[in-house]
Amino acid sequence: MQARVTDHRSDVAVLQLCGELDADTASQLHATLADLMERPVPRIVVDLTELKFCDSVGLSAFITSKQVIAARGGWLSFAGANPFLAQLMETVGLGRYFAIFPEVDDAIAAAQL
Repeated sequence: MQARVTDHRSDVAVLQLCGELDADTASQLHATLADLMERPVPRIVVDLTELKFCDSVGLSAFITSKQVIAARGGWLSFAGANPFLAQLMETVGLGRYFAIFPEVDDAIAAAQL
């Protein structure tokens, strides 16, 4: 898995994930999220457009990060999931805890509200 962070406003970071997120690559995601959580108010859109696979270890990284992010007044949302990932997120109930958008631009626009 590859992870790249871009800032789309001074207060919103987009974390683009490419490849496969699993037990072998989850430590990289944890490290990237830890860096982003150091921001005073972490606001993170996770771009899943290029992510081909995600297992439970990958999903748990997002879930465990949510508490720290929320405690700092921030949020984490998802955008651009392929049909497999969208179904996976629906099945495990992530939609109850995270905002999930069809496109990154939609997630960034929602941040302005």
